[in-house]
Amino acid sequence: MTMQGNGMGAEPATTSFGPSALATPANAITALRLLLAPVLFSMILDDVASWPAFAMWVVLAGSDGIDGWVARRMGTTRSGAFLDPLADKVLALGGLWAMVLGGRFWWLPVVLTTLREVVISAFRSYWVRKGLAVQASNVAKAKTFLQFSSVTLVVFPLTHDIHWLADVCLWAGVLVAWVSGVQYVTAGSRATSSMSSD
Repeated sequence: MTMQGNGMGAEPATTSFGPSALATPANAITALRLLLAPVLFSMILDDVASWPAFAMWVVLAGSDGIDGWVARRMGTTRSGAFLDPLADKVLALGGLWAMVLGGRFWWLPVVLTTLREVVISAFRSYWVRKGLAVQASNVAKAKTFLQFSSVTLVVFPLTHDIHWLADVCLWAGVLVAWVSGVQYVTAGSRATSSMSSD
Protein backbone atom coordinates (compact mmCIF):
# COMPACT_ATOMS: atom_id res chain seq x y z
CA MET A 1 0.00 0.00 0.00
CA THR A 2 1.41 3.41 -0.94
CA MET A 3 2.06 5.76 1.98
CA GLN A 4 1.53 9.43 1.30
CA GLY A 5 2.25 12.54 3.33
CA ASN A 6 4.58 11.02 5.97
CA GLY A 7 7.79 10.64 3.96
CA MET A 8 8.05 6.94 4.88
CA GLY A 9 7.81 4.44 2.06
CA ALA A 10 6.08 6.96 -0.15
CA GLU A 11 6.38 6.58 -3.90
CA PRO A 12 7.23 9.65 -5.98
CA ALA A 13 4.04 11.43 -6.93
CA THR A 14 3.09 11.42 -10.58
CA THR A 15 3.20 14.86 -12.17
CA SER A 16 -0.33 16.19 -12.34
CA PHE A 17 -1.93 19.01 -14.28
CA GLY A 18 -4.74 21.32 -13.31
CA PRO A 19 -8.02 21.66 -15.23
CA SER A 20 -6.79 24.72 -17.13
CA ALA A 21 -3.52 23.16 -18.34
CA LEU A 22 -2.93 23.02 -22.09
CA ALA A 23 0.58 21.64 -22.63
CA THR A 24 0.07 18.13 -21.26
CA PRO A 25 1.30 14.73 -22.50
CA ALA A 26 -2.28 13.62 -23.17
CA ASN A 27 -2.94 16.72 -25.28
CA ALA A 28 0.32 16.14 -27.14
CA ILE A 29 -0.85 12.66 -28.14
CA THR A 30 -4.22 14.04 -29.21
CA ALA A 31 -2.57 16.84 -31.22
CA LEU A 32 -0.35 14.28 -32.96
CA ARG A 33 -3.44 12.27 -33.91
CA LEU A 34 -4.98 15.39 -35.45
CA LEU A 35 -1.79 16.32 -37.33
CA LEU A 36 -1.37 12.83 -38.79
CA ALA A 37 -5.04 12.42 -39.76
CA PRO A 38 -4.67 14.19 -43.16
CA VAL A 39 -1.71 11.96 -43.97
CA LEU A 40 -3.85 8.91 -43.23
CA PHE A 41 -6.75 10.16 -45.37
CA SER A 42 -4.33 10.78 -48.25
CA MET A 43 -3.05 7.22 -47.92
CA ILE A 44 -6.61 5.86 -47.99
CA LEU A 45 -7.48 7.88 -51.09
CA ASP A 46 -4.31 6.64 -52.78
CA ASP A 47 -5.10 3.00 -51.95
CA VAL A 48 -8.28 2.22 -50.01
CA ALA A 49 -6.96 -1.10 -48.70
CA SER A 50 -3.26 -1.32 -47.94
CA TRP A 51 -1.09 -2.51 -45.09
CA PRO A 52 0.53 0.93 -44.51
CA ALA A 53 -2.89 2.64 -44.34
CA PHE A 54 -4.19 -0.10 -42.04
CA ALA A 55 -1.18 0.25 -39.72
CA MET A 56 -1.57 4.03 -39.59
CA TRP A 57 -5.31 3.72 -38.97
CA VAL A 58 -4.82 1.25 -36.10
CA VAL A 59 -2.22 3.52 -34.47
CA LEU A 60 -4.32 6.69 -34.71
CA ALA A 61 -7.64 5.09 -33.80
CA GLY A 62 -6.13 2.96 -31.04
CA SER A 63 -4.18 5.80 -29.47
CA ASP A 64 -7.47 7.27 -28.22
CA GLY A 65 -7.27 4.86 -25.30
CA ILE A 66 -3.67 5.87 -24.62
CA ASP A 67 -4.29 9.61 -24.29
CA GLY A 68 -7.32 8.87 -22.10
CA TRP A 69 -5.20 6.67 -19.83
CA VAL A 70 -2.47 9.31 -19.60
CA ALA A 71 -5.06 12.01 -18.82
CA ARG A 72 -6.57 9.96 -16.01
CA ARG A 73 -3.15 9.40 -14.45
CA MET A 74 -1.83 12.94 -14.80
CA GLY A 75 -4.99 15.00 -14.50
CA THR A 76 -7.87 15.67 -16.83
CA THR A 77 -8.13 19.15 -18.35
CA ARG A 78 -10.80 21.25 -20.04
CA SER A 79 -8.68 21.44 -23.18
CA GLY A 80 -8.33 17.66 -23.22
CA ALA A 81 -12.08 17.24 -22.76
CA PHE A 82 -12.50 19.28 -25.95
CA LEU A 83 -9.59 17.96 -28.03
CA ASP A 84 -10.01 14.23 -27.38
CA PRO A 85 -13.57 13.88 -28.76
CA LEU A 86 -12.62 16.30 -31.55
CA ALA A 87 -9.82 13.96 -32.64
CA ASP A 88 -12.22 11.02 -32.58
CA LYS A 89 -14.71 12.91 -34.77
CA VAL A 90 -12.02 14.02 -37.22
CA LEU A 91 -10.72 10.46 -37.58
CA ALA A 92 -14.15 8.82 -37.80
CA LEU A 93 -15.77 11.31 -40.19
CA GLY A 94 -12.58 11.81 -42.17
CA GLY A 95 -12.17 8.07 -42.59
CA LEU A 96 -15.79 7.65 -43.66
CA TRP A 97 -15.61 10.50 -46.19
CA ALA A 98 -12.34 9.12 -47.55
CA MET A 99 -14.24 5.89 -48.19
CA VAL A 100 -16.97 7.84 -50.00
CA LEU A 101 -14.44 9.68 -52.16
CA GLY A 102 -12.66 6.39 -52.78
CA GLY A 103 -15.88 4.86 -54.07
CA ARG A 104 -16.21 2.34 -51.28
CA PHE A 105 -19.08 3.72 -49.15
CA TRP A 106 -22.40 5.16 -50.29
CA TRP A 107 -22.69 8.85 -49.42
CA LEU A 108 -26.10 8.61 -47.67
CA PRO A 109 -25.06 6.86 -44.41
CA VAL A 110 -22.02 9.11 -44.15
CA VAL A 111 -24.15 12.23 -44.64
CA LEU A 112 -26.54 10.99 -41.93
CA THR A 113 -23.59 10.38 -39.61
CA THR A 114 -22.15 13.82 -40.30
CA LEU A 115 -25.53 15.49 -39.81
CA ARG A 116 -25.89 13.83 -36.42
CA GLU A 117 -22.49 15.14 -35.32
CA VAL A 118 -23.33 18.68 -36.46
CA VAL A 119 -26.68 18.66 -34.64
CA ILE A 120 -25.25 17.30 -31.39
CA SER A 121 -22.29 19.70 -31.54
CA ALA A 122 -24.75 22.59 -31.83
CA PHE A 123 -26.69 21.37 -28.80
CA ARG A 124 -23.47 20.84 -26.86
CA SER A 125 -22.27 24.38 -27.60
CA TYR A 126 -25.64 25.79 -26.53
CA TRP A 127 -25.61 23.88 -23.24
CA VAL A 128 -21.99 24.77 -22.51
CA ARG A 129 -22.89 28.46 -22.75
CA LYS A 130 -25.56 27.79 -20.14
CA GLY A 131 -22.99 26.12 -17.88
CA LEU A 132 -24.28 22.60 -18.48
CA ALA A 133 -22.09 19.61 -19.37
CA VAL A 134 -23.85 16.46 -20.58
CA GLN A 135 -21.73 13.32 -20.39
CA ALA A 136 -21.52 10.94 -23.35
CA SER A 137 -23.41 7.68 -22.82
CA ASN A 138 -22.17 4.15 -23.43
CA VAL A 139 -24.33 4.12 -26.55
CA ALA A 140 -22.34 7.07 -27.89
CA LYS A 141 -19.13 5.13 -27.26
CA ALA A 142 -20.60 2.18 -29.17
CA LYS A 143 -21.33 4.59 -32.03
CA THR A 144 -17.68 5.61 -32.24
CA PHE A 145 -16.60 1.96 -32.10
CA LEU A 146 -18.88 1.03 -35.00
CA GLN A 147 -17.69 3.97 -37.09
CA PHE A 148 -14.05 3.05 -36.52
CA SER A 149 -14.80 -0.61 -37.19
CA SER A 150 -16.49 0.08 -40.53
CA VAL A 151 -13.39 1.92 -41.75
CA THR A 152 -11.10 -0.77 -40.31
CA LEU A 153 -12.92 -3.50 -42.23
CA VAL A 154 -12.29 -1.64 -45.48
CA VAL A 155 -8.66 -0.60 -45.01
CA PHE A 156 -7.68 -4.05 -43.69
CA PRO A 157 -6.59 -5.96 -46.83
CA LEU A 158 -7.89 -9.31 -45.55
CA THR A 159 -11.47 -8.04 -45.07
CA HIS A 160 -11.57 -5.38 -47.79
CA ASP A 161 -13.49 -7.58 -50.24
CA ILE A 162 -16.18 -8.58 -47.71
CA HIS A 163 -18.30 -5.57 -48.64
CA TRP A 164 -21.45 -6.54 -46.78
CA LEU A 165 -19.64 -6.75 -43.44
CA ALA A 166 -18.35 -3.16 -43.55
CA ASP A 167 -21.69 -1.92 -44.92
CA VAL A 168 -23.66 -3.56 -42.09
CA CYS A 169 -21.24 -2.07 -39.56
CA LEU A 170 -21.62 1.36 -41.17
CA TRP A 171 -25.43 1.32 -41.09
CA ALA A 172 -25.40 -0.03 -37.54
CA GLY A 173 -23.21 2.93 -36.65
CA VAL A 174 -25.75 5.31 -38.21
CA LEU A 175 -28.58 3.77 -36.18
CA VAL A 176 -26.65 3.84 -32.92
CA ALA A 177 -25.45 7.39 -33.63
CA TRP A 178 -28.99 8.73 -33.91
CA VAL A 179 -30.21 6.73 -30.91
CA SER A 180 -27.39 8.18 -28.81
CA GLY A 181 -28.16 11.61 -30.24
CA VAL A 182 -31.77 11.40 -29.09
CA GLN A 183 -30.58 10.26 -25.65
CA TYR A 184 -28.16 13.18 -25.48
CA VAL A 185 -30.76 15.77 -26.42
CA THR A 186 -33.27 14.27 -23.98
CA ALA A 187 -30.77 14.26 -21.11
CA GLY A 188 -29.70 17.81 -21.86
CA SER A 189 -33.27 19.08 -22.10
CA ARG A 190 -34.17 17.50 -18.76
CA ALA A 191 -31.10 19.00 -17.11
CA THR A 192 -31.91 22.42 -18.59
CA SER A 193 -35.48 22.20 -17.33
CA SER A 194 -34.21 21.25 -13.89
CA MET A 195 -31.88 24.26 -13.83
CA SER A 196 -34.69 26.57 -14.86
CA SER A 197 -36.98 25.29 -12.10
CA ASP A 198 -34.38 25.72 -9.35
